[in-house]
Amino acid sequence: MSARNRFLSALSVARRLAATDHAHVARIAGVRRGNAACWSVGTLDCNVRMVSHSVTQPTWATSKDESRELMAVWPDVVRDLTDLVKSLNIPDVTKWIAKVLQYNVPGGKKIRGLALIYAYKTLVSNGELTEENLRLARILAWCVEMLQAYFLVIDDIQDRSLVRRGQPCWYRYNDIGLMAINDGLMIQAAIYYLIHKHFKGKDSYVKLLETFQDISFKTSLGQSLDMLSTNFGKKPNLDLFTMDRYNSIVEYKSSYYTCLLPVTAAMQFAGIKDAEMYRQAKTILLEMGHLFQVQDDYLACFGSAEVCGKDNTDIEEGKCTWLVVVALQRATPVQRKILEECYGTTDPEKVQRVKQLFIDLGLQNTYSIYEEETYNLLNVHIQQISRGLPHSLFLNLLGRLYHRVS
Repeated sequence: MSARNRFLSALSVARRLAATDHAHVARIAGVRRGNAACWSVGTLDCNVRMVSHSVTQPTWATSKDESRELMAVWPDVVRDLTDLVKSLNIPDVTKWIAKVLQYNVPGGKKIRGLALIYAYKTLVSNGELTEENLRLARILAWCVEMLQAYFLVIDDIQDRSLVRRGQPCWYRYNDIGLMAINDGLMIQAAIYYLIHKHFKGKDSYVKLLETFQDISFKTSLGQSLDMLSTNFGKKPNLDLFTMDRYNSIVEYKSSYYTCLLPVTAAMQFAGIKDAEMYRQAKTILLEMGHLFQVQDDYLACFGSAEVCGKDNTDIEEGKCTWLVVVALQRATPVQRKILEECYGTTDPEKVQRVKQLFIDLGLQNTYSIYEEETYNLLNVHIQQISRGLPHSLFLNLLGRLYHRVS
């Protein structure tokens, strides 16, 4: 079995065992013997100690200065798009698209855009870090952030969410309503205009277009599976809520655009063409995306709404989340009846009963174990990358995810 397959097998088993008790979950850990990498069954305490002592705790290398530099480019991005609409002689839309962009795009944490810039800076030589190339990397970062904004505008309508980034969801702002769907589509279309305007004629142009299109499509497929799991707003069929289904939702709805897209786009703009480098990066980044989504599911239930900047409607909407999948695997017949009665309803008392059941089943502790296990497995696998990609790139991205609270 290849090192990649051993890694994926270990993570797959760790996910499934998340539904069992601590002793069983703790048996999956990464082990290195000499120079040969292998995955084996061992005890958590021994192996985690080894990994923790052999890996320097990564830190997020992108400074607040980079966030400011990114924001400094934002007015130029808006101007590119409003100038285009202005040239079409539809002034009302010119003003409207500026408002749509300003409200929905720059207000988040910008972790995807910043990840792209950090990856690009890590991958290219100092001689290539010209002002023009950095400006283009920041424009590309805004394209990633705009894709995120497009997904959020549409997702908030579908989930009937109320708050996003500490303010009313766009469809609720001044009673915009379903017109917000078209606004989301405008944001998505604007991405391809920006890529065409700034990257046409460059070696990376076609690859960037293909990557954004491919990942947009995959994300829409994941969103479809996510929505189908809710049974069109009716009571969900909990028999469908398996870990395999959840893993598919996460991979396509979240992992591709959250973790794979920023780094892949940076690699393409940096001129990397080695297919094996992309394959190794994909394996790690999709697993980081899985960790990211499990964290999101957990924080939506147990995190601070003020810190997260959004309301949680997963229980009310009957979403197939990590919490409910693990709860169903652990629940007694009596506890399952509670989920069947209360999951997927808007009754506040029933929602609270579900949250209390999650607590009774020890899911907070299980989540902590899962996060630690996955973090350590990823740490080990990152150090096994052999195709020239800098380990620091992935260690710093992973460090950004580790124990995040929003």
